[in-house]
Amino acid sequence: MYAADALISQQDLPVTVDVIDKLPVPFGLVRYGVAPDHVSIRSVRDTLDKVFEKPGVRFIGGLEVGVDISVQTLHEFFDAIMFTYGASRDRRLGVPGEDLDGSVAATDFVAWYCGHPDADRATFERLIPTATSAVVVGVGNVAVDVTRVLAKTVDELTHTDMPEYVLDTLRKSLLTDIHVLGRRGPAQATYTTKELRELGELLDADIVVERADLVFDAGSEQAIANDKSIARNVEVVKEWATRRTTGKSRRIHLHFMSRPVELRGDDRVREVVVERTELDGAGGAKGTGETFVIKADLVVRSVGYRGMALPGVPFDEGQSVIPHLDGRVQLGGAPVSGQYVAGWIKRGPTGIIGTNKKDATATVAALLADANNLPAAPLPSPADFDTWLLQSGITVVDSAGWQLIDAAERALGESKGRERTTIQTTEDLLNAANAIVS
Repeated sequence: MYAADALISQQDLPVTVDVIDKLPVPFGLVRYGVAPDHVSIRSVRDTLDKVFEKPGVRFIGGLEVGVDISVQTLHEFFDAIMFTYGASRDRRLGVPGEDLDGSVAATDFVAWYCGHPDADRATFERLIPTATSAVVVGVGNVAVDVTRVLAKTVDELTHTDMPEYVLDTLRKSLLTDIHVLGRRGPAQATYTTKELRELGELLDADIVVERADLVFDAGSEQAIANDKSIARNVEVVKEWATRRTTGKSRRIHLHFMSRPVELRGDDRVREVVVERTELDGAGGAKGTGETFVIKADLVVRSVGYRGMALPGVPFDEGQSVIPHLDGRVQLGGAPVSGQYVAGWIKRGPTGIIGTNKKDATATVAALLADANNLPAAPLPSPADFDTWLLQSGITVVDSAGWQLIDAAERALGESKGRERTTIQTTEDLLNAANAIVS
């Protein structure tokens, strides 16, 4: 959306932009990754939505590149293609027992509570009401989001746009303890202070931090001295270490210098073997051989996202990104004509939402700089692409269809006393868009 806005807002070159998404709805992780209780952050959708009001920009949803249409075919209709499809898959722990029932990826859990059309509802609606103790692996913002959603009361979530089935399932939760594992110390955790503090402000969840876990080597002390955000994070955790539990129904246990080395169970995960670690002096951590066991029947791994290859597009398997130079897709050290990349699939899963605006604008600048080298012969018009869509028989959602979905979600939310309720299934989204469902 930032790329489309930058393209359509510049005055040097007349352009039209199609925003293609495999889902019937736009906005990617803003809709399906930002936690629903972070209402102010999710409201950036309203800003992005205004891009579709600008002449020359349109939405085409329900069209999956690489499945419904090839990149090669796209090149027949467009001067340039910018790949901005992000990093949607999870990174694995690589430990024994990781595939036991009850061991899930944070990406899948987040998709479920955000109402993603492809979310595995059956798994989470089975696991959540039957789990009593959970382990969340990771100390980034996604891990904090997962922990917060598991620890909150439903009353703290009813104002959000979570689908009703999510609220109904969380209402049945029997969780009493949530253990969060970080392989390094508080100074190396990657969550932001605002998200971290929220964990200590929940209505019915105490937070537990062992003072012995607050380990700081010389590198940690230097980081604390040089970075105010790290210093704030450390101060929050130190204050929590002085707290006593108050008898709330749930407890959040933060374990630093701890990494999972094995998941054990029978028909389901039952416990996590955790190894104590020590800082290695180079910013990492190494195992000490000392272990302890946490009883858990739900494990959520949140150790990073990774991008996936797209047929017909160069891909760096080691970095899980599309190789580029200044946003220009590279193959064998040379740019691929008409191909550009922005966002997480360009640089990896780093930064906040606003980081992508600067990133997309930089790629757009490269695209515009290349515009003089475009073929002299005119390419097919947008009408030719529309003809292809009609002949393909694929049900797509255009900008008007998205507006109908948006209105339907707002109406559904209003009926429940909130601003919006997410419509989850593809069929219901298409019906709301008045699309023809074959």
